[in-house]
Amino acid sequence: MPLFFRKRKPSEEARKRLEYQMCLAKEAGADDILDISKCELSEIPFGAFATCKVLQKKVLIIHSNHLNFLLPKSCSLLSLATIKVLDLHNNQLTALPDDIGQLTALQVLNVERNQLTHLPRSIGNLIQLQTLNVKDNKLKELPDTLGELRSLRTLDISENEIQRLPQMLAHVRTLETLSLDASSMVYPPREVCGAGTTAILQFLCKESGLEYYPPSQYLLPVLEQDGAVNSQDSPDGPTDRFLREEVEWQNRFSDYEKRKEQKMLEKLEFERRLELGQREHAQLLQQCSSQKDEILQTVKEEQSRLEQGLSEHQRYLDAERQRLREQLKRTEQNISSRIQKLLQENQRQKKSSEILKSLENERIRMEQLMSITQEETENLRRREVASAMQQMLTESYKNRLLQMAYESQRQNLVQQACSSMAEMDGRFQQILSWQQMDQSRAISQILQESAMQKAAFEALQVKRDLMHRQIRNQEMISEQRWALSSLLQQLLKEKQQREEELREILAELESKSETKQENYWLIQYQRLLNQKPLSLKLQEEGLERQLVDLLEELSAEHYLPVFAHHRISLDTLSQMSPGDLAKVGVSEAGLQHEILRRVQELLEAARMQPELNPPKGEVFGGLEPPTPGRLEPAETVRPSAPPAELEVQTSECVVCLEREAQMIFLNCGHVCCCQQCCQPLRTCPLCRQPIAQCLRIYHSS
Repeated sequence: MPLFFRKRKPSEEARKRLEYQMCLAKEAGADDILDISKCELSEIPFGAFATCKVLQKKVLIIHSNHLNFLLPKSCSLLSLATIKVLDLHNNQLTALPDDIGQLTALQVLNVERNQLTHLPRSIGNLIQLQTLNVKDNKLKELPDTLGELRSLRTLDISENEIQRLPQMLAHVRTLETLSLDASSMVYPPREVCGAGTTAILQFLCKESGLEYYPPSQYLLPVLEQDGAVNSQDSPDGPTDRFLREEVEWQNRFSDYEKRKEQKMLEKLEFERRLELGQREHAQLLQQCSSQKDEILQTVKEEQSRLEQGLSEHQRYLDAERQRLREQLKRTEQNISSRIQKLLQENQRQKKSSEILKSLENERIRMEQLMSITQEETENLRRREVASAMQQMLTESYKNRLLQMAYESQRQNLVQQACSSMAEMDGRFQQILSWQQMDQSRAISQILQESAMQKAAFEALQVKRDLMHRQIRNQEMISEQRWALSSLLQQLLKEKQQREEELREILAELESKSETKQENYWLIQYQRLLNQKPLSLKLQEEGLERQLVDLLEELSAEHYLPVFAHHRISLDTLSQMSPGDLAKVGVSEAGLQHEILRRVQELLEAARMQPELNPPKGEVFGGLEPPTPGRLEPAETVRPSAPPAELEVQTSECVVCLEREAQMIFLNCGHVCCCQQCCQPLRTCPLCRQPIAQCLRIYHSS
């Protein structure tokens, strides 16, 4: 047994099948069968052993998997002690466990299409084994312990590399069927192997020095021993009990296969609907997520737009501040330049005072030189000082005016900046309020989407419950369909029988009409069309005479077949209502009430005058009602030569259904229309053949 192998991961469908089969095996009232086939298993799960041990399973089916060995770690074969059928075909087993002999209850072992190279010697301990199938493996020899299988009935070793059979196989006296490749056998020879199981066993018995007996003589003790294990006394004997058990197992296998296929179809249908629901749910989720993404994207775009507007507004504010700063800077520069001018003017004034001093000195010098008087000099100085002071006052006044203008302009600029800042703050607060409103709207929309998702999930759950209810209703519908199909088959059989009888009568009429009068077969066919079936005629004759007279008085004789078919009498009519008559087929409301009223009058008159009651057994036509077992076979209608005066039976027009049929259509010979309705016709209404000529029928008194 290889210790290392690559585990194959089962598909999703195989995993679901395994879970479904395990759950099905654990259900209450489940069969004694555990089927985990076609589940792509690389090893048997531990739960399968536990299920077989706890629930006492008798059949274990593990075929069509990828098993390399039968017994995984931490598992024991004693968990399968109750298994009677073990199916392991179509796997990759290279060997069976050495202690497989512990499965003492095993009766069927199927290891077909595997990779077995040898069989363990403990296989001889399977004393109840009846069928061993090792077909299509790599066996080269069989162990001698096969001779200890006292209950073996079927052995298949074909499509292997076996060339010799062990002599101990002669001790298996119950072997009925032995399948092998006769062309590759050496012992026994090919001729013996090709002759069949009996020849092979006779050869092995002869080689072992034993006397050969047919398996039927040794089957009885084996079956008695097997029956003693299951029950002590059997009323039909061990052989019959074994055959009954075998038939019962086969029936249970077939029932199980049918139930398994039905369960598989139901499971596939349920999985398909579940997958469709999941797809719809995923589509709804995807749609909700896409809508949510779109909302988030719009919120992001709105937020980015708001941020962009804020950034632009901030840039505008920064530019405005920069402009104000530059303007203030220019104003300050102007003020500083003017102050500088004032300082320069002061310096110039200082220079002018110095000049005045120099001039004064020059003047003094000149006065000294020119001998000017002191008074003239003082007057001259006063005038110069007054002019200089006047000029300085005008300059200081101009400077004060400039400073006042600067202060007023500065105050205006500061007020404008404050108002623009307040306006910008208001706009910013409005933008923030808009953003909060958008966020609240997005949050409410997301909450609404979540509520819609919840409603969609609830709708999906309701739809899933409806699917389960439909699955349960389909079973009831299938039973009703089966009943309707059986009823339809019965009706079709009766219709076919009536058609065959009609064909026979028509054939007989056509064969006799060739030698009779020219229009004899037309009259016979018309009489056959007007004749009622024998069963309906017998039923009509079984009606009460008073009921027949009542219907004829009410011009309702066309309802006689309906009343005869339902076996309606006067007593039955007295207990019926207009709705019951409508269900039977009497559709006219006035006729329903009139029939019931007249029946009540007849019954009251019969009670008042008992002598008016008809004698017991008196029915329409003077015949007794038909009873089962007394009906004589219907007499075949055999036409005879027409009498001198033929009794012509009238029929109504098939077009208007009111007037009497008076015209014969040639060449078909049908009498089915009145004179008024046949004029526009070009083909016969019954057979659709072209009308060559129309003949009028006159009835003589």
